[in-house]
This record gives sequence, C-alpha cells and structure tokens, in this order.
Amino acid sequence: MKQKSTEKKSTGYKLVVEQISGIFVPIINYLTAASIIKSVMILLEGADILSKSSGIYMIFYAVSDGFFYFLPVFLAITASKQWKTDLYISLLIPVAMLYPDLIKILENGKSLSFPFFDIQPAIYHSSVIPVILGVGLLHFVEKPFDKILPKAVKGFLKPICCIIIVLPVTFLIFGPLGTWIGNALTDLFNVLYSWNHIVAGVFMGFIIQPMVFVGAHWSIVPISIAAIASNGYDILLPLLGGAVYGQCGAALALGLILKDKEQKNIAFQASFSAALGVTEPALFGVTMKHPRAMISACIAGAVGGAIAGYAGSQCIAFAFPSFITCIAYAGKGFALFLVSMAVAFPISFALTMLQKDKIH
Repeated sequence: MKQKSTEKKSTGYKLVVEQISGIFVPIINYLTAASIIKSVMILLEGADILSKSSGIYMIFYAVSDGFFYFLPVFLAITASKQWKTDLYISLLIPVAMLYPDLIKILENGKSLSFPFFDIQPAIYHSSVIPVILGVGLLHFVEKPFDKILPKAVKGFLKPICCIIIVLPVTFLIFGPLGTWIGNALTDLFNVLYSWNHIVAGVFMGFIIQPMVFVGAHWSIVPISIAAIASNGYDILLPLLGGAVYGQCGAALALGLILKDKEQKNIAFQASFSAALGVTEPALFGVTMKHPRAMISACIAGAVGGAIAGYAGSQCIAFAFPSFITCIAYAGKGFALFLVSMAVAFPISFALTMLQKDKIH
C-alpha cells in the first residue's frame, strides 16, 4: 500500500503568497543591491559630490534605476521557472510591455485602439502584477498547444499561438488592473482628505503597501507630479512615509523571529533596503508571507499617515518618501513628516515582535 503524504498543501492566500514569493526570492539580493546603489547616487548628488550629468552618476544610476525599470523582464524569468513555462515565450510578454512606442502611448494617459475594445492607459515599467499574471496565463495556454501541435511546426507555431492569446489579455485586463484599483482608491482619498486630513492619512498610510503589491501605487505618480507643477506642492506623498518604515520595522522583527537562515538573511537585507526607501524586497520577499507582520506594518503606516495628515505635510519636489529624499519634503509640516517616519518603525517592530509566537 502507498503511504499517504503527511505534507499539507497550501491553499488560498497562503498559496498565492508562496507562489509570488517564489518569484521574488531569486532576485531579492539584486533588488537590494540596486536600491543601495541608487540611494548612494542620490546621496552623492544631494551632497554636491556628483552632478547628475557626470558619467559616474549616470552610469551607476542607470544600472540601479534600470533594474527597477526593467523589473518585468526579471520577473518573467523567475515566473517562468516557477510555473515551468517556455522561458523565451515568457520573455515576449515584458518585451512587448516595455516596447518604447507602446510605453510612449500607454504611460502618457492615451488609449490604444484594438478590435472591439480599446487598450487603456497603464504603467508598465517597474510593474509587477501584469507580467506575473501574463506568465501565469501562459502556463495554462501553453499546455494544450504542446499536446495538439505537430512536432514539425511546434517550434515556431507554439509561440505564435500562445502570444495571440496571452498578449491581448495582458494589455486589455492585467495591465490596466492596477490603474483601475489605484484610481478608485485615489478618488476615495480625495473625498477623505477634503473631509478630514487625519482620516485620509490613516487610510493612505494603511493601504499604500497593499497598493504596491498589486501595482496600484503608480496611479499616484501623475497626480502628485501634476499637483507639484500646478500648486508647487503635493499633499499625498507625505502620508506614505510611515508605511515605508513600517515595512522596515516589520522586516527587521521577522529577521529576529524567523528560524530559517535564508529567510532571516532575506528579512535583514529587506529591512535595510526599506530603510533606504525601497520596500519591494520587504513586501514581496518577507512581510506578505507573514500576514501578522504585514498588518503590523500597515498599522504603523496608518499612524505615520495620521501624523503627516495632522501636520498638513507637503512635498515640494517629486520623490518617494524616505530619510534619503526628505529634503523634497522640506515645506509645511516637515518636522512632523520626519516624526511620522521615525514613529512608524518602532510601532511596526514592536507589534510584530509581540506576535512572534504566532509567526513561523
């Protein structure tokens, strides 16, 4: 008789997070390295040691920022390995997503005509969800073509058949998904901010990292840039600083709690990266796998958002919040903006540590 396997299969949320983490873990070290190089370049430029036009700055900033820009390509590779799809067909998805002529149209708020439906504007550079869902769909599309296509023509016909199905779905549905979610949440934020600044800060501070998870945070970028251009300041970005250091504190706590050496190292590296203002390694590599830590980070972000909202903190130049870029927030409510980030870290760390017996 065959023995029954005692290993439990993951289901639901845990299965989804395990799959996504499996895609990110192979590139976590490179995410961290890119964030460190980028932060060093920003610091050197801010200290007038390097100019943005110098060769050293441009080359090293290009390799670090370029990693994030072309992140969909790296994710296509790891997702292909995770879900055992054809690597080169998988790479056709981000290649199309990042093609300059398409980027020029779709990332500038214009739609693209397509039979029966228009392809809606979306941000594809540095995006996560569209390419992951695209490769996930390819996993199911590829199998039947493997079986039904004759060997003589499969080599060139399978990529054609797969891409004919996967690319339209990616551009029509997966790509705009984050934008739709982001626009809805941003509209809700505007209503809340006009009613109560503190409530709006709590809302954005809590929700921003889940927005990053689905790629919805990119909808904030054009709104913030437009606000700075027309008013000279933006009130949305300062509410997000606490969430960055909420991830930092939660990741550090997980580094102390977790037993697995590899996971501990990832958590410590992710915490350091978040301290520099880049939360993707913490979010995708650590906290999303541990919902209690993720909620702790979101609560800390909400507290930080409330403080910045109370102060009416403003951003006078576009930059995602961190201590490295804090000069961009040196306007109204600057002192409490710094406090919002400083407070979020210990709150998240403490809340996560208090639940260490329930985190594995």
